[in-house]
Amino acid sequence: MGLKSRYWQLVKIDAAGRLQIQEITPAKAFFLEMFPTATVNDDLPDVEIHKKLLQLSQNAPADRCLLAERCLLCFISWEIEQVCLQLEAKFGTVHGFKCSELLLCVLDDDGKLEPVSNYQSFSRQILHSFDPEKSNLTTWTNKRVKQNHRLNQFLLECGIYLVSDWAILNDTKPKQLQRIFREFHCFSASEILQSQQLLESYHTIYRTARLQQQGGRCTIPTTHQLQAIATLLKSKTNELLSSETVMTQLQKLAEKLRRYRIYVRGGSLPAESLDIVAEDVYDEAIPGYHNRTQIVNDEDEQTEFLQLYRPQFIASLEQALAIVTQRRVEQLQQNKAKKFLLALQLFHCQNLSMTEIAVKVELRAQDAVTRFLKLKDFRADVRQELLIILCNSVMELAKNYSRSDSLQTLEEKINIALNEQINHVIEAAEIQAQTAKTLTPKTSLFNQRLCRYLDDIIS
Repeated sequence: MGLKSRYWQLVKIDAAGRLQIQEITPAKAFFLEMFPTATVNDDLPDVEIHKKLLQLSQNAPADRCLLAERCLLCFISWEIEQVCLQLEAKFGTVHGFKCSELLLCVLDDDGKLEPVSNYQSFSRQILHSFDPEKSNLTTWTNKRVKQNHRLNQFLLECGIYLVSDWAILNDTKPKQLQRIFREFHCFSASEILQSQQLLESYHTIYRTARLQQQGGRCTIPTTHQLQAIATLLKSKTNELLSSETVMTQLQKLAEKLRRYRIYVRGGSLPAESLDIVAEDVYDEAIPGYHNRTQIVNDEDEQTEFLQLYRPQFIASLEQALAIVTQRRVEQLQQNKAKKFLLALQLFHCQNLSMTEIAVKVELRAQDAVTRFLKLKDFRADVRQELLIILCNSVMELAKNYSRSDSLQTLEEKINIALNEQINHVIEAAEIQAQTAKTLTPKTSLFNQRLCRYLDDIIS
């Protein structure tokens, strides 16, 4: 019966995360009653089917309303799967996830004709928010899946941010760009100014066109718009760029902003070790690298760089821990500040459970300790401070091994590398925090340095 079976077969995920197809017999009987030619003719457009089922779901007797709705929910489940398959095909191999992992975020329909509680499945949310006058059900499902919070959070953790370059550029303000490029990417003042001029020119041309179009999805700039942006840029920089160059620069600008958005939303940036970055930097930056007589000297410089970097990372981590801990202490009253430091030490240095800590610091229960310490926020604050401290110092260190004309490339690679190094430290601390206390996990670098600091300040 071809694709029409999608109206009575439900795509679902079982408790073990396996994909299942559940046939709903009452929905099948109802659908074939409403569309008897489906048994011999599979050409009836989905749009027509949706229109009739929607009318029945709103105006028919109660039992038939539920059956019409169930047919639509089954169809939606197949469309959800298609979106997830497309995301897997586009990003899965590079970012390391399967379609089934995405489906766990968005397939929660139990297949019942009538909800048994006030909880509304994601498929029902899609159906109940659908307006056939403004869209079709396939397009609407695609849009809602890509806006799903759980799905987007999962993708962020994989390093994917599902917003187009043009939407990112459209809603980024020049002042935001200035702060992001200064604090996150550690760009120079001249590089920030160039980026701001490009963004402002884009806004002037692109936003005007969008207003004339009355909004809608941010689409790729036209050749005419790119030429207009190039002309506007020339008035600011006295340099005339081709449309192709403007397009390339806009895409690079959007990619830098995308990396920042992934980071601030708790996502994963591209993985790259500092050792590998160092090799790439030297390969590109040191004159005569490919000359055999200088290979030994270049390798010595790489070793020297890493020998200088590693103790700097430890020192910066200790500084970040001290700054964040002291900031927390200053926000608390004296009595609470002492309890905070003690609880921090008991958890990270003595490996006590939250229940045990509650007794020692005289808090009601383990949930009170959890709220009091706010360890996730604590680690996030340390991460931010560490990145700020390291970014400038490591950049200055690396400049000694690089030509000035490759500094922007160098900054980008170092920033990625630092993010990855810091991620490893924070993730190790998170794993230790989540590990059962009876397992006595290996102490993370984060915990080692925090305990050293706490030992010094707690009498």
